[in-house]
Amino acid sequence: MAEQEFVESGKKDGGGGFKTITRQESLELQGYKHACHVLLHAPDPDSKLFGRIPLRHAVLMMMRFDGRLGFPGGFVDPEDVTLEDGLTRELSEEVGWSEDLSPITEEDHLSCQVRDHPQRMVTHFYAKQLTLKELTGIEVAATHAKEHGLEVMGMVRVPLFTMRDGAGGLPAFLGNRFIGNSRSQLLYGLRVLKLVREDKLWEAARASQEVR
Repeated sequence: MAEQEFVESGKKDGGGGFKTITRQESLELQGYKHACHVLLHAPDPDSKLFGRIPLRHAVLMMMRFDGRLGFPGGFVDPEDVTLEDGLTRELSEEVGWSEDLSPITEEDHLSCQVRDHPQRMVTHFYAKQLTLKELTGIEVAATHAKEHGLEVMGMVRVPLFTMRDGAGGLPAFLGNRFIGNSRSQLLYGLRVLKLVREDKLWEAARASQEVR
């Protein structure tokens, strides 16, 4: 149910068997793989769709090789010194992350979830605010990144508005297929970052069930 997913995202159970734990608890686990992904966003106060629908913010996700939507990032390798090192390496491969950008740090960590089945895995979710110019630069750089056309089919911006029909925009976007817990991560990120008003986010999550 969309309502349960919206309420639980970032709490006890984020969907798909994931349970929320602290970052420190995750680092004390043994025998678990760690994956780090990031919501990249930027203020966009001046842009309007069709000259009348305020966009307000730009949020990036990507189309994966398997046809599902997800966030940039991936598994942390044993040689990565920190979680953030692993995330930065993955971003370099997937979106051409530049060293000129402000580094992703522990302060950008939003949530951490763990599951035991079908594999023992911890997912770390980050959010990084950029300028609109920096975000646009990433969209361009991503077309020349190592994994472009392989693991990554392309970057997409999340429509944060709902059209007058109540289905177009964010509800339709949420009706797509997402990998793992990335849909609940998106809902959680949009809520805690206040990129979408909570009542509008609730309505979009509920309406998405009708457009799937």
